[in-house]
Amino acid sequence: MAPVIRELERAPGVESLVCVTAQHRQMLDQVLDLFEIAPDIDLDLMRPDQSLAEMTARVFTHLDPVLADLKPDWVLVQGDTTTVMSAALLAYYHHIKVGHVEAGLRTGDKWQPFPEEINRRVAGVIADLHFAPTEWSRQNLLQENVPDAQIVVTGNPVIDALHWVAAQPAPSLPILRFDELSAAPAPRLILVTAHRRENFGLPIENICAALIELAEHYRGEVQIVYPVHLNPNVQEPVYRLLGEIPNITLLDPLDYLPMVHLLKRSTLVLTDSGGLQEEAPGLGVPVLVMREVTERPEGVEAGTVKLVGADPQRILTETRRLLDDPEAHAAMAQAVNPYGDGHAAERIVKAIQNYQPPPSDSPTR
Repeated sequence: MAPVIRELERAPGVESLVCVTAQHRQMLDQVLDLFEIAPDIDLDLMRPDQSLAEMTARVFTHLDPVLADLKPDWVLVQGDTTTVMSAALLAYYHHIKVGHVEAGLRTGDKWQPFPEEINRRVAGVIADLHFAPTEWSRQNLLQENVPDAQIVVTGNPVIDALHWVAAQPAPSLPILRFDELSAAPAPRLILVTAHRRENFGLPIENICAALIELAEHYRGEVQIVYPVHLNPNVQEPVYRLLGEIPNITLLDPLDYLPMVHLLKRSTLVLTDSGGLQEEAPGLGVPVLVMREVTERPEGVEAGTVKLVGADPQRILTETRRLLDDPEAHAAMAQAVNPYGDGHAAERIVKAIQNYQPPPSDSPTR
């Protein structure tokens, strides 16, 4: 959302306010600092190990008086978090128009990803403007009977943010300078992220088993770098299984700036994340997605992304293919990124400024 916030600040006749729930406090603050965004309202709702129900309830009870006091014309939400679902529903309760950024992503399976698939569907039922990143997302919304006039294909502003951050100087971190650690040729880097709820338990142990075998097979040739999510369901098995493997580096979650520069340096990405499926292709890095379904099939169709699930053998086979076959790697690395051209934020703000409510849009207060 940072590019959208910046574009709103430049828009004539627009007063924009930033409200954060701090659903993910540590991840949020470093991004705010990087993009020099000072929230106008910080609800600070993050609590250790809180349940989805607790988080949802806290967003409702703390954001409700904010909307009642400010009475904005629009609430903009992005993506598929619990914050997004709750904020959209609250805006509806207050008869406030909702703009949904990154709208129309679907897997068709309410349990994958959980709870994101339902969060974005709820926001989609409520939204007055749907900012679809791709034509595929637009078609999903049309199939759900969203009027075409309420859908704008904008690209994803994550690509706007990516281009801006990738152009910044790389931070001074040893993790970004493996080539300086020895006189030998720099090892190829595999960037790993795995934190989805559907991968908790046996799936993440299977992912770790595949990483162990990759590390042993390519010892001296490949360095696996895994910024580990803070959730205990991820931390415990990952550190227990991977903590002593010489060419696997486990890190605390990385700030966005070093993460982007590590991504630029990587040979390939193994992830169950959503955003990396869009960001890595923007930097020419192939992505193997450790999920059975994705709400971003455009990357699969374009050839920048391949689904491998959490099955160790599938992960091993496809990773080895990219490491051992230069042509296979080049085919994925050079495919066109379908997620945008870096100007999504401009299109989003223009659509809000030009919005014309449908004739039937007359809420009773």
